[in-house]
Amino acid sequence: MKTKQSATYFPAGEIEEFLPRIGRVVEIEGRQLAVFRASDGTVFAADNHNPHPKGGPLAEGIVSGHYLYDPLYDWKIDLSSGQVQAPDQGQVQMFPVKLENGQVWIAV
Repeated sequence: MKTKQSATYFPAGEIEEFLPRIGRVVEIEGRQLAVFRASDGTVFAADNHNPHPKGGPLAEGIVSGHYLYDPLYDWKIDLSSGQVQAPDQGQVQMFPVKLENGQVWIAV
């Protein structure tokens, strides 16, 4: 499926498979993505790699509002932008998500 920006969207699963506030790992086109569903139903997809110098997975983090608290270093990450919040610094690569007929689609 193509969008006007020529990004290709891939099916990631049914919306019910993504529990609110809990991350789930999805592999698309050889990339490991951490997918999160916020309490308000918004779905976010991020690279499943912590920007902390020691790295680590993000999918095990906890979502509060539109923020992710990473599981290893307790960094606060804005899921709308991927920006790590002060006093920490970093950027997580985020991917466009859309919902159609109960299906989650992610562009990579």
